Amino acid sequence: MDFPRTTVGDQSLSRLIIGTNWFLGYSHYSVAKDKFIKDNQTRDKIAEILEVYLEAGIDTVMGPMLPIFTDAVQEAQQRKGQEIKLILTPSFNILPGGEPENDPEPVIARCKETGACICMPHQVVTDALVDRMHREIRDIDKYTQLIRQYEMIPGLSTHMPETVIYADETEVDVESYIQIYNATGFLMQVETDWVMKIIYNAKKPVMTIKPLAAGRLLPVAGLAFVWSTIREQDMVTIGTSTPDEAREVIDISLELLSNRIPDYKLQRTRSKSSIS
Repeated sequence: MDFPRTTVGDQSLSRLIIGTNWFLGYSHYSVAKDKFIKDNQTRDKIAEILEVYLEAGIDTVMGPMLPIFTDAVQEAQQRKGQEIKLILTPSFNILPGGEPENDPEPVIARCKETGACICMPHQVVTDALVDRMHREIRDIDKYTQLIRQYEMIPGLSTHMPETVIYADETEVDVESYIQIYNATGFLMQVETDWVMKIIYNAKKPVMTIKPLAAGRLLPVAGLAFVWSTIREQDMVTIGTSTPDEAREVIDISLELLSNRIPDYKLQRTRSKSSIS
């Protein structure tokens, strides 16, 4: 069974999106955990994980423009003979005086050259432009126009709940939003039920991120919450560090989307011997 799909702009995407924090060393735990991830991941290992997703019809991946990641995407595509829908979340200069190669147009051009079909400026860009006083996202049109100029679909990555609301109110030219959403409220700026309503009312499909609160929730607990409280057009982005983790996430998600209790192999420890 192929994974359910949705549409963003003119692109058909898998509703489960492959995240990259566990490829690239962004653990949201500690420097030591970041180092562990980086020391253990290689281009080939990442490509192996991507292959598992492709076999399940999950062909959409989101991340920054870093060579170990983008090279692994190319490797997985060549191995499987399948296209991967690449969503890039670049950051770039929004004030004068920075390095010229980090100005918006050169960065957006590199996103296109790298193979992105969707370009969603990272929250370090987006959230710096949010103006709560005037309920707008300053200067965002010039960046979305550049993204369109380079024949990619524009979206916005944000950690702020206001971003979705203001973009909708002012009819910003974007086709999707990235929004943190998990049952613990981890890294969310307001309560979970507020973000739930914002996602429900969004005019465009929403790509939720951090569904397991960076490993603070068991997969079945975190996924059960997000899959049951988002709309059919919305997506869940999740990072995995091994092929087996990817298979587990896929299987659990498919069971939950079919309204079944997931049936998967449980951990075995001595303390559970009396209930085995």
